[in-house]
Amino acid sequence: MIAARVETAARRSGIELSGDGRPPLGADLPDASARDRLRRSRLYLPGNEPKFFVSAGLYEPDGIILDLEDSVHPDEKDAARILVRNALRTVDFRTAERMVRINQLPIGLEDLDAVVPERPDLILIPKTETVEQVREVDARVTELLASEDRPVWLMPILETALGIEGAFEIARASERIIALTIGLEDYAADLGVPRSADGAESMYARKRLVNAAKAAGVQAIDSVYGQVDDLDGLREWGESGRRLGFEGMGCVHPRQIPVIHEAFAPSREEIERAQRIVAAFEKAQAEGLGVVSLGSKMIDPPVVQQALRVVDRATAAGLDTRVDSPEPGASSDERERAAPPPRPDRTEGSRP
Repeated sequence: MIAARVETAARRSGIELSGDGRPPLGADLPDASARDRLRRSRLYLPGNEPKFFVSAGLYEPDGIILDLEDSVHPDEKDAARILVRNALRTVDFRTAERMVRINQLPIGLEDLDAVVPERPDLILIPKTETVEQVREVDARVTELLASEDRPVWLMPILETALGIEGAFEIARASERIIALTIGLEDYAADLGVPRSADGAESMYARKRLVNAAKAAGVQAIDSVYGQVDDLDGLREWGESGRRLGFEGMGCVHPRQIPVIHEAFAPSREEIERAQRIVAAFEKAQAEGLGVVSLGSKMIDPPVVQQALRVVDRATAAGLDTRVDSPEPGASSDERERAAPPPRPDRTEGSRP
């Protein structure tokens, strides 16, 4: 922090610096972030408030966002850029994915020049409306990485009506894109309506974003829930988002993190049901049966695939996927299938 403050003061005064001003590496570079890792929660940290950086990983968010955009006053953009660069070099964020939200282009290109050499895991692109914006960011990231094969992912933020209408094309604009997310405050402002508690004004946009993301094979991530003290409302919003197809959301305070993780986790009932579906499918396959049933219900391949996704997500979240007892009223065959089945082989790289 002190190094960043000194460098900022020197640059503002026009003083020539010896070297590039970066402090020595103070933290080991974590393993590269996987394309399909869990992104249930991402905690926003103002880029010019280093006091929040050091303890952020202790709250165990799936990701931290060092923000250079809306949370930073225009007069402090240069200082925040240097602070975030230094934080990526020196701060241990533990298991959290290290994200940076850059400013809108063209200022965002200056942000990229500063932070990409420090190997953040992911860049958030605000106010994304066109494919060209994504490609400009992608080209600059590629140039800055040179021969480095460590991935730096992209997550466009759709915050306007135009961005939502172009969601599918934007999602396919770069191989670096791993998710789409939405900014609901700006979206509501673009529509010219207040943001409501039930989100009625944004339901079309959220559904469209989910559909576009799934069609493009990337994750769909919901907006933040700004009422920090309303944890019940947060839980309801998160559970509703999961039912729509979102895989996570943003957060603005650490107390929101455990609630979000619970909201986006499969319930015990869902896990047990999924295990039984997979067991029934495997038993039918082993017996050469073309028809699969569980109790009185027929099971087709899409149901099995959904069950596999439920178990995968529960496993990734560290939840217990053992089935201790069958469902009430289950037949004797179902009781024999209550233990977790061995996992079937799946294509390498397929998404949970």
